Amino acid sequence: MEKIVSKTNPKIKNVSKLVSSSSFRKEQGLFCIEGLRICLDAVLSGVGIEQTFLTENISAKHHDEVGKIIAASDASYEVSQEIFSKISDTGSPQGVLCVCKRCDNVTDGIALSKSGKYIFLENVQDPSNLGTVCRTAEALGIDAAILCGCCDVFNPKVLRGSMGALFRLDIGLVDDAVDFLKRQNEAGFKTFATVTDRDAMKITDVSFGNGSICVIGNEGNGVSKEVIETCFERITIPMLGRAQSLNASAAACITMWEMLR
Repeated sequence: MEKIVSKTNPKIKNVSKLVSSSSFRKEQGLFCIEGLRICLDAVLSGVGIEQTFLTENISAKHHDEVGKIIAASDASYEVSQEIFSKISDTGSPQGVLCVCKRCDNVTDGIALSKSGKYIFLENVQDPSNLGTVCRTAEALGIDAAILCGCCDVFNPKVLRGSMGALFRLDIGLVDDAVDFLKRQNEAGFKTFATVTDRDAMKITDVSFGNGSICVIGNEGNGVSKEVIETCFERITIPMLGRAQSLNASAAACITMWEMLR
């Protein structure tokens, strides 16, 4: 295994840019994951790993697990803890980071099945929210997540929040929410906009059949007016407390549970 001893090594600079820049990730078709558990999950999920960066400590402490990651990588490099801190995106780095090839399950656009149930995220900007929604969607069995105007799905915080679900959940990226939803309406899908209006249909009264698409909106502004007007039905989560709305990821998790209940 090659050792890298300088912070100015081109490979270290390249990884740092991949960690911090969404546009660079898109340009290169690569993304970074950090931590033993998620790196092993990537290996088991068949994600293509181009490079692995390791500290001596983690190699010694988790020899067998690290060996599996190295075996799946095209190239591996040992770095000092100081150099690893330069490429790390976490407060307490474990000492293993993989540079991965873009996953095939994340596509521009998506073809939906009438037998499926889908969550649509409009302008969700908090990486932790997006990661949590994807983790829950994959765990519950949602057929795919559709994203429009959201933060980068390959943001390191999204990937950590998803706990590996992004390696397996089908994700479609769309540019125009209204156009996409109009076409699904015309194709016979039922589209639902989640809102805070008390006069909307209670989510507990909705019969979600196959071919359902539920829209979750932006953390601060909710679902846009244009998308609400496009959807087949407005639905709301009944709340008895004084809070006027729920966190976007909490609302999405409740909505998906009800869709599949």
